Amino acid sequence: MSEYEPVKKVSLVCSKGGLEEVYPALIMANGARMEGIEASIFFTFFGLNALIKKTHNNLKVATVGNAALNLAMPMLKMPVTMPFPTIIGAIPGVSNFATWLMKREMEKLDVPPVGEFLEMIDDAGAELYACKMTVDMYGLTMDDFVPQVKGIMTVGEFYEKSAGAQIIFT
Repeated sequence: MSEYEPVKKVSLVCSKGGLEEVYPALIMANGARMEGIEASIFFTFFGLNALIKKTHNNLKVATVGNAALNLAMPMLKMPVTMPFPTIIGAIPGVSNFATWLMKREMEKLDVPPVGEFLEMIDDAGAELYACKMTVDMYGLTMDDFVPQVKGIMTVGEFYEKSAGAQIIFT
């Protein structure tokens, strides 16, 4: 018998809006639900782009200032491990190319696009919430969000809903 209690509930926070920054929360919430773990995601700041009807299927890979991006992109089979130069990332079309590469590789692994993933997660019973402060700051309403969003909540309401959960910041 394990000395640790199994995780029963996770609350994820998604605060970044790049394609490679939104997927971790979606994947973890989906994985939690597949394991029978209660899951919710609180989207704040640029993470809200994953929930907005006009932007959720158009997220891009950030190529400027992305410290994790390097020239050894596995999908390009390049052995160079130096950081991706910011000046190259600023060239028009580079972000679109990096986004295309990532989407192509994810498709090979049957990872669904963001919109479809949101539907899957919702169907599996996970709950998606938008941060009230960010919604107010951006001048958004519930009508701006995909139908899977359960509501808009304050940070205090997020903590209340997360009682007893593992809170994970992605």
